[in-house]
Amino acid sequence: MRRRLFSLVGMALVLALSLATVLNENINLRGIDGRFVREGIKLGLDLKGGTHLLLEADFTQLGPGETEDEAMKGVVDGIKRRVDAYGVAEPIIQRHGGNRVLVQLPGVKNINEAVSLVRQAAFLDFREQELDESGAPVRDEEGNIEWKPAKADLDGQEVHLTGAYLKRNSYVGREGQLSEPQVHFEWEGDGSALFEQITTRLVGKPLGIFLDGERVSAPIVRDVIRDRGIITGITAEEGRVLAIQLNSGALPVPMTVIQQQDVDALLGADSLRRSMRAAVVGLVMLLAFMLVYYRFLGLVGNVALLYYGVLALTLFKLIPVTLTLAGVAGFIISLGMAVDANVLVFERLKEELRRGSTFGAAVEVGFSRAWQAIRDSNVTTLIVCAVLYWFGSRFGHTSIMGFALTLGIGIITSMFTAIVVTRGLLRLARLTPVVRRMSWFAV
Repeated sequence: MRRRLFSLVGMALVLALSLATVLNENINLRGIDGRFVREGIKLGLDLKGGTHLLLEADFTQLGPGETEDEAMKGVVDGIKRRVDAYGVAEPIIQRHGGNRVLVQLPGVKNINEAVSLVRQAAFLDFREQELDESGAPVRDEEGNIEWKPAKADLDGQEVHLTGAYLKRNSYVGREGQLSEPQVHFEWEGDGSALFEQITTRLVGKPLGIFLDGERVSAPIVRDVIRDRGIITGITAEEGRVLAIQLNSGALPVPMTVIQQQDVDALLGADSLRRSMRAAVVGLVMLLAFMLVYYRFLGLVGNVALLYYGVLALTLFKLIPVTLTLAGVAGFIISLGMAVDANVLVFERLKEELRRGSTFGAAVEVGFSRAWQAIRDSNVTTLIVCAVLYWFGSRFGHTSIMGFALTLGIGIITSMFTAIVVTRGLLRLARLTPVVRRMSWFAV
């Protein structure tokens, strides 16, 4: 008796925590290993909107000994590193055919920014002002100061200092009274020697920092600098993208955008509303059928089904799962399948009651005899989910992966609710005198 009460308290506690997780927009728990943070359930590109890009590789500039497959693998890996550093949730980056890459970035609305992020490598170089014989800066016809490459000696040769000598550890910081964003960079190897020579020559003079041919800043060199420097005169978002580009380096081959699209979430939102409406209608019909056909047992099954829904949504949020239309379809199907185990148990239980067994004995025998069928049916479905997920990941069909993932989570959760929650509720119900005297109500 005491153990069953403890079990009931445990189920109630799990339900309370699940409801708190679903209702709270953000989850932030502190543990031994630091912070555990989860935001709301994430939506995919078809529901949230974002940017869709199709890139094509130019193999005419392949290096010696490089194959097209190696180059494309490097392109996909390089884009993934950039997008991951940018913080896009659940991006889709996959190879299409021999020389194309599909990129989908949920939540990214600025197409130009997305193109710059995934295609271009930031070419950083340093320049000094060109001076005339009197030492005054040379200006062009429009009055703008002309700059020439900042060079220094390296093994007897004049070498232009560029971002090729940078370490891959650039980051954005904020310093100074105005807390303006600054990109901090650090040299490695020969870059330190080149930078030291240039800053020694330019003490008291400006050093131009150019990005893709455009001057972003020209700080005055105050002291000789060897190992590191900063880039100023940019916005926080520009600095963030620049740091990612400097750290990721150039892609193995040039990429051309052959298709770009700003995906609107209106169509997905409308489909989501229709899907949720269908789910609500189906759920109401299912609850009504269970209540009419199984009566008291149907009421217990309905409570377990609602428990299942809350628990499944909690898992979607904690994993987290990115919901697409296919994922929503998988969840709706799993909601219908969640009642299967209860039906098997209830039919076995009714058979025992017809044989004259007590309600308590019928509950135990019903679960014992139904368990093998429940196990086998759910395991075979999980195998199908695993195959679908592998197929989707192997061939780049993320909609199949989303369907398989939500369906698989739903199956595992339904097994828990059928074996633990439904059984616990029936064991508790058999302790009440009303149920013991009205066992016919379940038949």
